Amino acid sequence: MSAITPSQVKSSIEAGIPEAIVQITDLTGGGDHYQAVVISAQFEGKSLIQQHQLVYAAVKEPMASGAIHALALKTYTPATWQAEN
Repeated sequence: MSAITPSQVKSSIEAGIPEAIVQITDLTGGGDHYQAVVISAQFEGKSLIQQHQLVYAAVKEPMASGAIHALALKTYTPATWQAEN
């Protein structure tokens, strides 16, 4: 099991969800528990579960290999992000 950097997690999500705005936080400092905030127009009209499935599909490899042990997700459309911030 190899560690993965926050920038690698960010790149994986951006590759899977082009044009997404992605913010990654290492929750433990150990390089395997992350939080991702993902803002994407692709989430429009999708349920929270469907939004999370899109993100998980983008990080399938590092999740399967154990490089990412835990990934907390916060997903937003551009409109919901703007409304909350």
